Amino acid sequence: MGRLLYRIMISVLFLFLLAPVLLVVPMSFSADAFLVWPPSGFSTRWYIALARDTGLLEAARNSLLLAVLVCGAALALALPAALVLARGQFPGQAAMVALLSAPLLLPTIVLALALLIVFVSYGLLGSWPGLLLAHLLVALPYAIRVLMTAVATLPPAVEEAAASLGAAPWPVFRRVTLPLMLPGVAAATAIVFLVSFDEVVISLFVVGPQLTTLPVALFHYVESRTDPLVAAVSALLVVFTLAIVLILERALGLARALGR
Repeated sequence: MGRLLYRIMISVLFLFLLAPVLLVVPMSFSADAFLVWPPSGFSTRWYIALARDTGLLEAARNSLLLAVLVCGAALALALPAALVLARGQFPGQAAMVALLSAPLLLPTIVLALALLIVFVSYGLLGSWPGLLLAHLLVALPYAIRVLMTAVATLPPAVEEAAASLGAAPWPVFRRVTLPLMLPGVAAATAIVFLVSFDEVVISLFVVGPQLTTLPVALFHYVESRTDPLVAAVSALLVVFTLAIVLILERALGLARALGR
């Protein structure tokens, strides 16, 4: 009886969390000119309208490219940092970990305002370097945390065995450590990509009229219009995110990828 009640509670919780998604998908196929529930009819008109909206498509391309660049930069910085922080023993180590995690603790609006003040002074507003630095600030802590967990779960005996056979540090890392860390690297890549692609608050402060991202474009879109086009975009983003999670699960397993 207790197990049945537990399953019912979990099912109700999942239904509550997924309810907005379950409503967005049918609304994206609405034939109405405005967002209404339930739709009076169903049509693909808003997906066709999305395919013809050059502004949103350009913003989507910018978000994809930016997310890829942020992934590359975050992994290049987070991988050596995770190795040092997870295995090193030095004064101020705990303070360094806390400092690198600070962007996750501060309100996003505070970070956005601070970036705006700094970027104005250096002419980085509405530029690719500015967007890259801003997204990297919020995405890097996720990468470091995931990779530190991945490093902590590595069996040190394997690396010690390779070193005892005469392998230099770089070959040991390239042929032993990095392959063992691949699940964690894949998880960090997926998380950083989604964090960057979905970032809206900080992006609102640092984008410009010639360079914007999809979340910002959608924010401005719903300020003046209430048609189901935004539901169509949301449904595609849900499918896109779900595809990334399923690929990660099928290829590595989420528990293994997250180092659990």
